[in-house]
Amino acid sequence: MHRTTCSTSSFPAWRRIVAGLIISTCLWNAQAAKAQKVQKAPEAESSYAQREDVKRFASELAQRHQWDDTWVQNVLRQARFQPTVTRLIMPAPTGTAKDWAAYRARMVEPVRLRAGRAFWQANDRWLRLAEECYGVPPEIVVGLLGVETIFGQQMGSFRVVDTLATLAFDFPSGRSDRSTFFRSELEELLILAKREQVDPLSIKGSFAGAIGMPQFMPSSINKYAVDFDSDGHIDLQASTADVIGSVAHYLAQFGWQREWPTHFEVTPPTDPDHLATLLGPDIVPLFSPEEFTDKGARLPNRALSHSGKLALVLLQNGAATPTYVAGTSNFYAITRYNWSSYYAMAVISLGEALRESRAQGR
Repeated sequence: MHRTTCSTSSFPAWRRIVAGLIISTCLWNAQAAKAQKVQKAPEAESSYAQREDVKRFASELAQRHQWDDTWVQNVLRQARFQPTVTRLIMPAPTGTAKDWAAYRARMVEPVRLRAGRAFWQANDRWLRLAEECYGVPPEIVVGLLGVETIFGQQMGSFRVVDTLATLAFDFPSGRSDRSTFFRSELEELLILAKREQVDPLSIKGSFAGAIGMPQFMPSSINKYAVDFDSDGHIDLQASTADVIGSVAHYLAQFGWQREWPTHFEVTPPTDPDHLATLLGPDIVPLFSPEEFTDKGARLPNRALSHSGKLALVLLQNGAATPTYVAGTSNFYAITRYNWSSYYAMAVISLGEALRESRAQGR
């Protein structure tokens, strides 16, 4: 590669002067622009104090709930834009094959098993009470808490007011806009703070605004969380009783059926049309056991007498043979917590492993 170099020393004197002025001017403009950008960055990228849309939103909340306008404005004025949140909220890259076996291995592993055994032992009373009240067995509750936060070890360190404000007012482009949802969750956060008489700026959670050991969004706390230890407050970070009761209540509200299994083993039909028909509704249980067998699926005897509907659930294993299960309405209830069949099976598998470990005294 040939490079061309220029030196002003070969120019006539007047040209050297003009060139020097031009270079000096360009350097000054570049430095000034850089300085201006640095000066604007904290306000433009971090603070919501001067945002008119945020001020209007705060006024609307104050009026709707008859709150002190100064209080609402002050809370949202202190919210900060979090660029990390806009990056983490983006969907995973496409093209990666789903692998249930690999996902299960990440969830049913020694750290979660050790923490789960200790949690179950320490909270057996509350787990049995939750099953009595809501019909949800202990292994499902502990399985869910293990998958979500490793029993409180990973509850998130973001200020929730920051994450929700970021996603409410600066939702990133490149995926379906959910800013309306996060504005609603920001409102629910302030409702929660008012009711529990806590500083909304003190509440920590995930990059998406989920809170506590079970990772409830603010709206879910307000709708489904329960004061299971009857101390007058709902605390999903420190009260394991409230955590356990709230998870069980949530699942019950989404259709959990007492003493029903979550799924049955199944051999899928070999006919591709029948297979496509059963897979059509995805995880929604719409077929009776008789309809399963009529389509060529094979179920164990105990599944044939099941009185509820079933869904044929497909779990891919990368390039290996996929796994199929016949999910009941209880399987579907778990997916209302996280809309993923892989998530539901991870919760179930971790819970089963912990139950077996306790039975064997390990």
